[in-house]
Amino acid sequence: MTTKYDNSNANNWDFNTRAIHAGQPVDSQTGARNLPIYLTTSYVFNNAEHAKQRFALEDEGPIYSRLTNPTVAAVEDRLASLEGGVYAVLFGSGLAAETAAILTVAREGSHIVTSPRLYGGTETLFQVQLARLGIETTFVENPDDPASWQAAVQDNTVAFYAETFGNPQADVLDIPTVAQIAHDNKVPLIVDNTIATAALVRPLELGADVVVASTTKFYTGNGSALGGVLVDGGKFDWTVERNGKPVFPDFVTPDPAYHGLKYADLGAPAFGLRARASFLRDTGAAPSPFNAWVLAQGLDTLTLRVERHNENAKQVAEYLAGHDLVTKVNFAGLESSPWYSVKEKLGLKYTGSVLSFDIKGGKDEAWAFIDALKLHSNVANIGDVRSLVVHPATTTHSQSDAHGLERAGISESTIRLSVGIEDVRDIIADLELGFEALKNR
Repeated sequence: MTTKYDNSNANNWDFNTRAIHAGQPVDSQTGARNLPIYLTTSYVFNNAEHAKQRFALEDEGPIYSRLTNPTVAAVEDRLASLEGGVYAVLFGSGLAAETAAILTVAREGSHIVTSPRLYGGTETLFQVQLARLGIETTFVENPDDPASWQAAVQDNTVAFYAETFGNPQADVLDIPTVAQIAHDNKVPLIVDNTIATAALVRPLELGADVVVASTTKFYTGNGSALGGVLVDGGKFDWTVERNGKPVFPDFVTPDPAYHGLKYADLGAPAFGLRARASFLRDTGAAPSPFNAWVLAQGLDTLTLRVERHNENAKQVAEYLAGHDLVTKVNFAGLESSPWYSVKEKLGLKYTGSVLSFDIKGGKDEAWAFIDALKLHSNVANIGDVRSLVVHPATTTHSQSDAHGLERAGISESTIRLSVGIEDVRDIIADLELGFEALKNR
């Protein structure tokens, strides 16, 4: 059947419109307006020749839902459009997407340069799991100093990595500057855009080469479905050489696992295609079609939610900054923040709705504050429409050592908030309960 609806040129529409329409044609069989959920593992081939064509990548149709699925593909296309990339791959979680991004460029003997201001799970991935695979990581001493990034580069460096807005320090990455240093050293910049989302910052437009994000957070927006995404910017040259040798040999030499394919020959989406054809296929870190569908529902309201999140967060940060029991507020939207100048340089209206603050005292006081809250949920998540609170040192970053906590801006007195979209007066009133509990100790 045919309809008058046509989103084939959706990339020409405004961001707010693309968040609803990109990547989702009307179902050709039924005309269903909402995205159908294709709960199938496999797909019928027309004949033996057709099956061969699918497996040889001569026909781009689906083979098996570990690799591609129509529901998943629609959401991938929408996220690629929103982030400004040429190709997107969905994964079962944000950490799976991060791992895929690294292992698509790195192998045993490779080296990664990263900001130390990271989600705790990412730090563990870099420090422990990648090390077991023979991939070395250097955490730069000062990610705000370009010289610190350059100083960390080695002859075997294959990527720079950082978060747009750090978790939980809420710093702002100077993406154009760090990207230039990466490119001067012939390596890509991979940026985790989880907290910002493309609604606030599009790293690919600022010089980054690959974006990853946990779609579990703001993209889905309701704490209901795990997921992650990798978006290929399509501009990095994967054939570059260093000292006469290819920096990325897996892109320019035949892949024995895929008919001798050379990924660099695939053009702009080479990185994304290798992430799918190699990592996703061989590790099985695929998203469920149902979770992709849930994510699609979240994308429909992304811009509305993110604006409300950030308006609330600004008021909460201002409230905390004026409280006599608070010693420090990490929020780049405050003029007193060391990252306010970077926010202004990048022309950002908002700096995210995940912030942290240090309370007078230590762990006992932080715990007492958290335990007194009623509206806030004490959970290890961010990006929910509901306001969330957690004590990073003993939860999300509990695997970090003392040095790791220090460089991430976390102390025993640090409390992290993910500011929801409730009425901000109720959010602040709930925080008052925490402060009252401390006064009554």
